[in-house]
Amino acid sequence: MFRSRSKEDQARSADAEREESRGRDPQAPKGRPTPKRSEAEALRRAVVKPPTNRREASKRAREQRRTAMSKQREALLSGDERHLPARDRGRVRRFVRDFVDTKWHVAEYFLPIAVLILVLSMLPSLAARNIALLMWLAVIVMIVFDSVLMTRRLKKQLRARFPDENLRGTTAYALMRTMQMRRMRLPRPQIKRGEEPR
Repeated sequence: MFRSRSKEDQARSADAEREESRGRDPQAPKGRPTPKRSEAEALRRAVVKPPTNRREASKRAREQRRTAMSKQREALLSGDERHLPARDRGRVRRFVRDFVDTKWHVAEYFLPIAVLILVLSMLPSLAARNIALLMWLAVIVMIVFDSVLMTRRLKKQLRARFPDENLRGTTAYALMRTMQMRRMRLPRPQIKRGEEPR
């Protein structure tokens, strides 16, 4: 165990070192398959040299931002948690999105109703203008009432499901999501109306 190496072992290691220093025989196989061109190009791109000047550095930073933004956009469309923006990430936010997406809300129809009210208010008839004014009041009252009920139910379920999580900002997140029409919401709804939130 602690004896010195024999002269044969020393000779073998010296021969191996000489073989390595001489290099490989050009006719001998290299011991691995030749990489495909796409693999070699990807490897070359992966080994990135540091930028030589500010213009090159800003160009690379712009390219990295562009790829990050495209990944983020794809994640918003598909619901992939890894690349979502920080405000949409996490299981609490996921639950809030699902909670909002399962129900109908008055606020999501605010934009079409507002356009209708605007058209009615432009008509020369006094009765149409009065109807538009009453519609404004009715829509605002319904949105406030629906939002209060929704936030109370949401807070109750959040406290029950996530007692140890930070719930700050979830109410505002839910209200902003209800103000958007369902097909325009990002991240896209992952759940159908009427289903139970996950």
